[in-house]
Amino acid sequence: MTNELMSLTWVITLSAVMWVPYIVNTIMVQGLKDAVGYPDNPKPLAPWAQRMKKAHYNAVENLVMFAALVLMLNALGISNATTVMACNIYFWARLAHYLVYSAGIPWLRTLSFTVAWLCVVALLLQLF
Repeated sequence: MTNELMSLTWVITLSAVMWVPYIVNTIMVQGLKDAVGYPDNPKPLAPWAQRMKKAHYNAVENLVMFAALVLMLNALGISNATTVMACNIYFWARLAHYLVYSAGIPWLRTLSFTVAWLCVVALLLQLF
């Protein structure tokens, strides 16, 4: 497995577990019955859990582009220092984004998102 595919595996793993804390909060706040059902007026989640849910959605939305680029680069046999570095940094930037978004730190949230986006751009440029 290439370094890029390993990074993709880690990004997918991260995205696959991001939901756990805010679902636990949902169960604690709303109770199991409402958490698995469709209550008319659900109790709001804790602010951190609301932000965490948004961060998770953002991660999944951006995973589509990242995964497509990594898979295209792999299919074309393109692997170099730039692709390896961009993939590694992408993982850490997405983890940072999740944590600082959940903590409600606006400037760091934007910075970590931008770093991850620049990694996507770097991968895209390798295709050209």
